[in-house]
Amino acid sequence: MQRGSSTRKAAHPIHPLFIDRWSPRSMSGEPLTEAELMVLFEAARWAPSSSNFQPWRMLYVRRGTPLWSTYVGLLFEGNRVWAQHAGAIVLFLSKTVMDDGRPCTTHSYDTGAAWQNFALQAYLQGYALHGIGGFDAARARTELKIPPEYAVEAMAVIGKLGNKADLPDHLQAREQPNGRRPLSETVAEGLFSF
Repeated sequence: MQRGSSTRKAAHPIHPLFIDRWSPRSMSGEPLTEAELMVLFEAARWAPSSSNFQPWRMLYVRRGTPLWSTYVGLLFEGNRVWAQHAGAIVLFLSKTVMDDGRPCTTHSYDTGAAWQNFALQAYLQGYALHGIGGFDAARARTELKIPPEYAVEAMAVIGKLGNKADLPDHLQAREQPNGRRPLSETVAEGLFSF
C-alpha cells in the first residue's frame, strides 16, 4: 500500500503512522474472515471514553454473507460503485443515553476514538479502509433494527488492497493520500479566531 509520507509532510515531528495512514478505495473483493475483523474490533474496544461508558457499537457484514446486499444497498451510488468490492462493511453507532438515563453528551466523540483505533489497526494490518458518510442512515436504522437511543454515526468499508486501475476513471485520479489544512486554520489558543 502506498504510504502517505511519500506525498504528505508533517509540520511537527509525529509518528509516521499518522501520516502514512490514508483511505484507499481500491479493494480486491476478497472476503475478510471473522478472525481478521475481530483484531480490528479489539483495537476499537480499547479506545478512551467518558466515564468509561464505551458508547460505541459496531454492526458489520462480511462479503458473501446474507446481509451483504443490504449493507451495500445502504450506500449512496457514488460510494457503492467502489465499496461493493470490499471484504466487509462496518456501521458505527453510539449510545446516546447512559445506563442511568442521563444523556451521554460525548457519545459521538468517544465513538470517533473507537473508529480511529479501528482505522489505525486496519492500517497496521495492511488493509484498505475507507470511512463513509454517504449512506442512507434512516434506512440503516430501519433495515438493521437499530433502537432510537443509538445514533447512526458512519460506515467503513474494509478489504484487501485492490488494483487502482480497476476503479472508474474519475476515482483513479483521487486514489492517493491527500493533504490536510495547516494547523493555523484549525487550532487557536484562547478565543475562537478562525
